[in-house]
Order: sequence, then C-alpha cells, then structure tokens
Amino acid sequence: MRILIVFLFAMLTIPFTLAQQNQSQNTTPESAKPLTSRKDRGKKEPTPASTVTPDKSAESGKPAEPPKAESSEAADKDKDKEEHYDVAEVPPIVTHHQVALNGKTLSYTATAGRLPLKRSDGKIEAEMFFVAYTLDGQETGRRPLTFSFNGGPGSASVWLHMGALGPKRVVLQPNGFMPAAPYRLEDNPNTLLDRSDIVMVDAMATGYSRAATAELAKKFLGVKGDVQAFGEFIRLYISRYDRWSSPLFLLGESYGTTRAAGIAGYLADHGIAFNGVTLLSMAVDFQTLEWNKSNDLPYFLLVPTFNMIAGYHHKLSADLTQDMAKTRDEVVRWSTNDYALALGKGDALTAEERRKIVDQLSRYIGLRPEVIEAHSLRIDVPTFTHELLLDQKLVAGRLDGRFSSPNPDEDRLFYDPTSAAILPPYTSAFNGYLRTELNYKSDMPYRVFAYDEPGFQKWEWGNAVEGFPSTAGGLRSAMIKNPYMKILVMEGYYDLATPFAAANWTMDHLNLDGQLRQNVSYATYSSGHMVYIDRAEHNKMKKDLVDFMEKCLPK
Repeated sequence: MRILIVFLFAMLTIPFTLAQQNQSQNTTPESAKPLTSRKDRGKKEPTPASTVTPDKSAESGKPAEPPKAESSEAADKDKDKEEHYDVAEVPPIVTHHQVALNGKTLSYTATAGRLPLKRSDGKIEAEMFFVAYTLDGQETGRRPLTFSFNGGPGSASVWLHMGALGPKRVVLQPNGFMPAAPYRLEDNPNTLLDRSDIVMVDAMATGYSRAATAELAKKFLGVKGDVQAFGEFIRLYISRYDRWSSPLFLLGESYGTTRAAGIAGYLADHGIAFNGVTLLSMAVDFQTLEWNKSNDLPYFLLVPTFNMIAGYHHKLSADLTQDMAKTRDEVVRWSTNDYALALGKGDALTAEERRKIVDQLSRYIGLRPEVIEAHSLRIDVPTFTHELLLDQKLVAGRLDGRFSSPNPDEDRLFYDPTSAAILPPYTSAFNGYLRTELNYKSDMPYRVFAYDEPGFQKWEWGNAVEGFPSTAGGLRSAMIKNPYMKILVMEGYYDLATPFAAANWTMDHLNLDGQLRQNVSYATYSSGHMVYIDRAEHNKMKKDLVDFMEKCLPK
C-alpha cells in the first residue's frame, strides 16, 4: 500500500526521473550572470546567508579515521548521523523593487531568509526558507497576507513563485510550451501583489529549508510533521512581522492542497483562522487518485480528463468535438453512472453489457477497443498517455495532456513531456533570480526537488493505514469551526495528476450542510496541472483569485 502511495506522490507535482537525473546540474549554485530583467534601485548590501557546513569531526577533536572498506553501508549511515546543517539564525536579506502593473508602478519590498523551528527549550531544530513580498506604503494590519507553496511532497515552491503569484515570472511560449534557451524573466502582470502580500514557503529539505541533522529531518517528513512545521512557520511569521490582524489566506498546489487542508484544520485549533483557502490542482483525498485492483474510484474519475485530452489531440469523432463543453458534461454523467456501475459489477458484467461499455469508453477517450479489453475496462494514466498518440509515436503529457513528445527512452515505462519542458526554464531562471535580483547568495544547493533524499523514501503517510491518506477531515473541521472561511477549488481540464472530477468528488463528500457548501466555489481552466503556464489561463486565474478574495474579506 505504502509503495503505491509513494509512487503516486513521487509523480504529483513534477516528480519524475528526469528531475532526479538533472538535480545536481540544475540546482547547484554558481555565479549567475545578471538577468535581462531590470534590477531595481535601493537594494541593501546583503547579509551573508547561512551555508551548508558538514561537521565531520568528532567531539574529542581527533582527526577523522580513514573509511573502512569492508562496510560502505555502515559508513553511509554514520555520515547521515554526523552530517549537520548550520541552522544558526541570520538576518534575512531585504531588497527593494518596482514592478509595472496595469499601467501603474508598484513599489515593494522582498525579504528572503529562513525562520527557525524550535523545541520547547528554544533549541533550533530546523529552518524554513521563504521569500516574502510586501507592498510599500500599506497599513499592514489591514493588508491581506497569502501563504503559498507547491507540493510533491518533495518540491520547492518555485512553480507558483515564478509562474503564478510573484512579481516576476518565467517567460514561456503563450501556450506554456518550452522556449529556446537562455531563459529569462519578465514583470508578471498577473502577480497577486496588488491585492495581497505574498509569502512563498519551501517545505523541509526543499529549497534552502533544512533540519539540523538527517535524524531531525525525519520529524518533518510526513503528513503530520509537514503540517505542523508549516503551522509553526505561519505562527512565527505573523508574530515577527506583526501580521496577527491581517486577513489571512492559504494557496496550495497539488500536494500543497493536502498541506493547506491540513494546516487550516491544525491552526484552527491553535487560534489562527483563515479568510480563504485556494486549492489548485487538488489532492486532498487519495482514494480519488490512487488506482489499484481494490479501488475503482479513480478509473471513472479519470475518464472526463481523458476525454478532454483526446479531443485536444483530434482523437474523437466530429460530433463530440463540435461542443466540447457539452461533451464534457455528458462524459461526466456517463462515467459516474453507467461506467461506475459497470466497474462495480466486476466479473458479473454480462457480455452484452461489457461490449457496450467498451464501445462507449473507446468513443469517449479515443483508445482502441482492444486496448480497453486488454486492461479489463480500467485505463490508468500511463496506459492512456502511451496509447493515445501511439500511431504518431508520441507520448502525451501527464501534468498537462496538451503536451506531447517522442519517448527519449523506449525502455522507460512512463515519461512525461510536460515535466521535461518546464523544468529547465524554471530551474535556471529561479537560481539566477535569487542571486541577482534578491541578492540571496548561499553555497548551499537550492533543491528544486528533494526526491533523492533518504527521508522522502520513507515519507510518513499517517492515516494511510486506515485506507488512503486524506486531509479532507482537517478541511471539514476548519470549515465548521470557522464558518466564515471560504474555499476556492481551481481545476485544469488537461490535468491527469489531479483530475478535475476527482476534486469535485472530494468536495461533494465532505459531509457539509447546505450553508457551508455555499462557502465552496470552483474555477476551471483549459490548461493542465499548472494552469498558469498558459498565458490566457493565467489571466483568468488572477481574475478568479481577486474575485475570491473580495468575497472573503470582511465588508
């Protein structure tokens, strides 16, 4: 069970083999050349950021003994125990900037640094890296404040930071496809900064967030420990920066929605209430996402997304593509009724019933009937992305089904062209941005991904022993305890990682009364998992966020 869950989440945000292969190359800090975007005046001289300082010496001060050849595994374990990161507090780096937005120039302050997570006796166990953007000249006590993060677990928050919310964004092609190198940044016309201050936070072991030791890191590498770490970060941030009276918002993407739902419930019990929570590409209840032989739910929740992607790639009949919105509604009804009932019958399905299901599923998702038969009427994501464009020798994207590419390694069972297309621009641009724009210089490697860290291979899934991991209970608890808190669910129609029908199913099964259900709203996009990489959909996302925040703020 846990192996299946770990596999799923190793794939949830941008978790892919290519990222691991390129990790050291793409994230190792080096002296970056200035970016083409304008650097602003008034930047202060930096205070040196903390760096990685492995401590290999024994307390006695004796020279380290040469490694013993007979036990490299034991030596690796000893190294894990001895390796320490410098978690001494240092002042954050504060810089001042301007951004052009809707014909106006906004002046803002960027603060990059790490906040400590302490034991009850005050000893620092870990530090979490953040970049905060605050609009100058505002009354901070009344100014909205949004905490935002990506997911994984094991992904830094560069994607929301440099793609959606921050004052700068990575330049991609208008549809979100990869441009030619070198990569650059531009002013983000859809930054949330004109409506809310923003705090981008990196989860433990990602970005520059580190625990003091590998042993201490284990405390934070799990559903519960991760939520508690972010909860403590938020408490400390609003304390140090005097934001207790600010309207508070959460915005999480992918596993970040798992985290956001958990945080909302956790902090509701610690005296911190949120005005609004945005769940982008939702992964709150894993029963809707993890397909296996004993769980048919994800199979029929995937079909509407299969249909949208097949339509995009012209794999459907003309009568279905004339009005894809109408077809999408038709497919949702069929998949959650006829198809779900057929899967529930299992081997009791008659030959005639089976034939009808195979023919209709083939018509709706563009796969050959024999493929559907061979997979017992149950099509998972790797099968769909491999088979849909097989006649063109192309693989369809998982994070965004509009993407396609030849498989660079025919022996690889799963390849996501979306991941390969967006990793280099974001990694390159963000590493340069940190050093040249934010003046944050560190010898510590900035980890875009932390999937090769030992702790992430043993992520503690908590209530997975009860069936599937879920923070839906935390979200429901927070909504009941704070009936003023509103929820915005954002869904991409071409997202196979967190299908939109799965998000709707989760929200429809929170067991909320009619009054609380009115606090839930939805926004949909003709894009994938990262809806904002498409220029037009990013424009819509900004408008949807502004409208949502207006509903959440006290009148």
